[in-house]
Amino acid sequence: MSVYWLISLAVLASISVLAVQIAHQVFRRQENPAPGSGAGLNVTPEVLGSFSYAQLALASALGLFVEMLMIRWVSSEIGIFAYFKNLVLVSCFLGFGLGYYRCRRRVQLIALIAPLLLLTIILKAPISSLHRVLTALPMSLGDGNEVHMWGGTALPTSWKVLFPILIIVSLFTVTATVFIPFGQQVGWYLESAPNGLAAYSVNVLASLAGIAAYTLLCFLYQPPWVWFLVAGSLSLGLFRHNRKAWISLGATFLVCVILLALPEVRGAETHWSPYQKLTLTPIRENGEIVSYSLFTNDAWYQRIVNLSPEFVRHHPEEFGQHPVEWNSYNLPYHFYASPPSVLVLGSGMGNDVAAALRNGAGKVVAVEIDPLILKLGRKLHFEHPYQSPRTKVVVDDARSYVENNHEKFDLIIFSLLDSHTTASHFTNIRIDNYVYTREALRKAREMLQADGLFVVKFQVDTPWISGRLFGLMKDAFGRDPIQFQGSDGRFDTSGRFFIAGSSERLARAMEDPTLVTYVRTHSNMPMQPATLTTDDWPYFYQHEPGLPLSVILVSAAVLAIFGWFLRQTSMEATSDGAHFMLLGAGFMLLEAQIVSIMALLFGTTWAVNSVVVAGILCLIVAANLIYGRFPRIPLPVAYAGLLLSLIVMFAVPREKLFFPSPLVRALAATLVLCTPVFFAGIIFVSSFARANFRGTALGANLFGALLGGLIELLSLWFGLRSLTILTALLYLASAIFLGRSLWSSHKLKVSGCATSLLF
Repeated sequence: MSVYWLISLAVLASISVLAVQIAHQVFRRQENPAPGSGAGLNVTPEVLGSFSYAQLALASALGLFVEMLMIRWVSSEIGIFAYFKNLVLVSCFLGFGLGYYRCRRRVQLIALIAPLLLLTIILKAPISSLHRVLTALPMSLGDGNEVHMWGGTALPTSWKVLFPILIIVSLFTVTATVFIPFGQQVGWYLESAPNGLAAYSVNVLASLAGIAAYTLLCFLYQPPWVWFLVAGSLSLGLFRHNRKAWISLGATFLVCVILLALPEVRGAETHWSPYQKLTLTPIRENGEIVSYSLFTNDAWYQRIVNLSPEFVRHHPEEFGQHPVEWNSYNLPYHFYASPPSVLVLGSGMGNDVAAALRNGAGKVVAVEIDPLILKLGRKLHFEHPYQSPRTKVVVDDARSYVENNHEKFDLIIFSLLDSHTTASHFTNIRIDNYVYTREALRKAREMLQADGLFVVKFQVDTPWISGRLFGLMKDAFGRDPIQFQGSDGRFDTSGRFFIAGSSERLARAMEDPTLVTYVRTHSNMPMQPATLTTDDWPYFYQHEPGLPLSVILVSAAVLAIFGWFLRQTSMEATSDGAHFMLLGAGFMLLEAQIVSIMALLFGTTWAVNSVVVAGILCLIVAANLIYGRFPRIPLPVAYAGLLLSLIVMFAVPREKLFFPSPLVRALAATLVLCTPVFFAGIIFVSSFARANFRGTALGANLFGALLGGLIELLSLWFGLRSLTILTALLYLASAIFLGRSLWSSHKLKVSGCATSLLF
């Protein structure tokens, strides 16, 4: 092991110890506060001002803004969280829940300041070895044949597997600690409100505003230093009544903003799209830019290459061993020369579009989900394919385009269409999950002309990934696809090709002896069978249904941390607490299902997910309004409505919701998928009102949401539809504990009446 690895391990081990120490100190100081309620970083909520709806709204909006910020930032900068993205979400739930539960205790601002500074220093420290260690975490936690991570290796049998677990636990702890002060603030305002129902509605609407503000910054391509600038400004407004807290928070966010604004890589440009962090590096040769490399979330993604006849002619040395006619971007046109129409799904920065135009395509439709990647391609691609009058650019999710388009094409290309990120902060579904399913490829086949060809090009690093793609293509077309590996080179992007479609056209293409020789010499590739992905089990990078070992290890570590935090709250096991925890777990599963299914119906875009989450929060407010107007709604009626709507949600096949009209589809999906949210909202607000809007009730609910986030992982084994059954079971269990709580309250009242009669 090299010296830099030892240094980095020592640094990360120190960070782990420091993370645990921060959490311990926060709870120790809350239990044994220093004299003086408003001294320094140890303040009481009352010191920050009396109750006001404006302060409640500010605290709620800030909390959700920072939650979105942390999920996006940490997942983008630390690769392991890109694969376990909902871990950051559940850590936020844990922090909020702890804050709500301890809302009558002093706010320890060190819980906010220390983790933010620690994370910023870790991610921006000029220690290249440290960044390499963080980048290697997915490889250290590799799962052999269970799940594929880019660059992952087989699971180590030594103690080394404990290292990534230790880092994950430490970062999970640090992230959770950030949200304790926000939870304390919101919890205190809710408990102090003269009208608890109105305050809860303000909390939900302000949370929606926080999510909307962060989403807007993402759509404006703003970098993290801008996110922190906005968060810092809101924090200063929230703590404006305490001068020392104001100065401390201002200094903290200022340091974070300055560090994050520093350039990351010399000679490279860093951009932040709505989906991912993009790092663009020009490749120069003799002072001339000959290509660009694009990294997403610090992992190599794609490059811009120049294959124009002029460039090839002026650089014969580059194409001697790698003739341009056998370049991977030109290979599809050996099978179909000069196609009248071409569809490129995952067009990226334009290489496949440029190839189609060079090879005589009459019309090219380029579909790309990331608008910033398109913008960069339009600006920088040497052949300017996006400016061609023969090119039509569509900003959309590939599956969404396939479902909503009725045009037919002569050549369809799935071009290295893979994702390094998830579609939403509220689910584990990746951007490309619904692209490589049996239903998706069958639907895409319907877009193919009778004599057309269908090409899938994918970077295959694992034999069973190849087997899965082979099986999906065979399932869609009824026969084995032609399979071969493209060549690699400085001006090429290698990938595995799977080609199917018109058997007559393929037969004519294979009459070319040079093509036959090329395919034969590049087709001896290992392949293993794998379970075919479906819309119900869309986990393309997992070999078989089940719980991967990495998921089990990480979940166990998270539960251990949750148990430790729970002990610090001295939370008593009561029927009321269990009721609220089960409500939180059930609602988390319900929300995850809605986001996932809506992504299937309308595309895994940020716009769709933002609208869906906004709609869910608006339904919660609607439930509050109905409850405010009819506070005596029987809970058995609400539970019956919830369970009946869950049965409908489970029974209606997903394919039945794909109506041709987007409006009809939206109405049908809202009715089928969102009706349970309304009844769940009625149940929660009724229970919350019965608990007098106590912070401890909301804390227990957030603890349940954390557990729901872990329970969601069972879909890796049983599929997404199973989550509907689990949701119903959780809500049934909550009804049982609610009944026990009501019965206990009734017995206490009867006992109290009897005692008063005796005396």
